[in-house]
Amino acid sequence: MNPETAWIQKEIVLTPKPRGFHLITGEVLSALPELADFQVGIAHFFIQHTSASLAINENVEPEVRADLESHFDRLVPEGAAYYTHTYEGPDDMPAHIKAVLIGASLSIPITRGRLNLGTWQGIYLCEHRRRGGARRLVVTLHGQRTKNGGKE
Repeated sequence: MNPETAWIQKEIVLTPKPRGFHLITGEVLSALPELADFQVGIAHFFIQHTSASLAINENVEPEVRADLESHFDRLVPEGAAYYTHTYEGPDDMPAHIKAVLIGASLSIPITRGRLNLGTWQGIYLCEHRRRGGARRLVVTLHGQRTKNGGKE
């Protein structure tokens, strides 16, 4: 095995989802077959939107995602009298605030061709608009991979 350092960057377009916290690990992995060629490295995920965010959390129990949505709706309500940015609809300014609170990027270790997530961890698309549309992620993979993509 002759390792080489590699950089790969690509855009993933996620299927549109309604407002909520959505487990997207499977959708992301299906768009990244080149991940299997990396022995060790880092995967960086960046969402190109200001009204959606990315997070890592519980990957089994859907109640966790529902509870997160309920909490954030109470924390950052629609229609607050102090919002001045209101012309894009009642869910827009709260979406921007939620996106700032959660964040636009994730970095996840790559180990032996897989994202090195914990047993109960998954990647969430946190959609903060009622209808956000297709969301774009820029994914950058960097690390050591075997010569010829692992094929000897």
